[in-house]
Amino acid sequence: MNTIDSFFKPIDGEKKISKKAPAKKATKAKEMKEVKASKEEAEAPTVDDNEEEDLPSFGSGYYSDLLTFMEPSWRKALKSEFKKPYFKKLVMQLNDLHEKGAKIFPPKENIFRAFELCPLDKARVVIIGQDPYHGPGQAEGLSFSVPEGVKVPSSLQNIYKELVNDIDGFSKPKHGHLAQWASQGVLLLNACLTVEQAKANAHKSLGWNTFTDAVIEVINKQCRGVVFILWGAFAQKKASFVSSKNHHILKGVHPSGLSANKGFFGCKHFSKTNAFLEEDGNEPIDWQV
Repeated sequence: MNTIDSFFKPIDGEKKISKKAPAKKATKAKEMKEVKASKEEAEAPTVDDNEEEDLPSFGSGYYSDLLTFMEPSWRKALKSEFKKPYFKKLVMQLNDLHEKGAKIFPPKENIFRAFELCPLDKARVVIIGQDPYHGPGQAEGLSFSVPEGVKVPSSLQNIYKELVNDIDGFSKPKHGHLAQWASQGVLLLNACLTVEQAKANAHKSLGWNTFTDAVIEVINKQCRGVVFILWGAFAQKKASFVSSKNHHILKGVHPSGLSANKGFFGCKHFSKTNAFLEEDGNEPIDWQV
């Protein structure tokens, strides 16, 4: 007797046909899809995680790996700047000076220290200095700042004096390390990022000023409500890269011993900075260090 199951029993000649055939077809289609996806991924633009692979090469000198010390958000924002001829020449000149025995400050790993402590999206205040301190052990990659244990320079002594008079409760520190400002979003930027021992402003022609102009332009375009504190004629030239519609600019006399008495004392730039920040809905800076 035929049962319903007999209608589904394969007959001779049909055994080679099985339900596995569609599965093979599906597997092949899946493999083709994966190959296509892999090809598209390979052709896709370089992602941020691999941006280091696209950094320019500066040869094999001591400073050739300089960009590896740059904080990622800044490295991405300034990527095009690193590829320009002047920057390549700058690194080559640093390499040449090093090979000739020049004592260059700050140490290589601290040249971009200001950027490391203050990523681009955290920048709220910019204080511009001219170039690093040129005495042994002084420069640490932050304008006006020196490591703990190093004598506080006269300019920073004057900055502390102004803070005592300007900020209620400020107590004059016994050290000159300003990393706490940087960690709150204060970019302590020197216009020139390197110097040679006992040769103030020795690297002013290397190209650093062009680079830091680009840094300020990036902040101007990508940030809002940043307070730029510009002391002295040199720093005030940087104001040309800042939109007063989008940011705040404070100009004044430089705090050096030669000029502080001519208008720096009493400028109240620290309390004014906090007032600007609070007006924009931001937290004020705790200036105590």
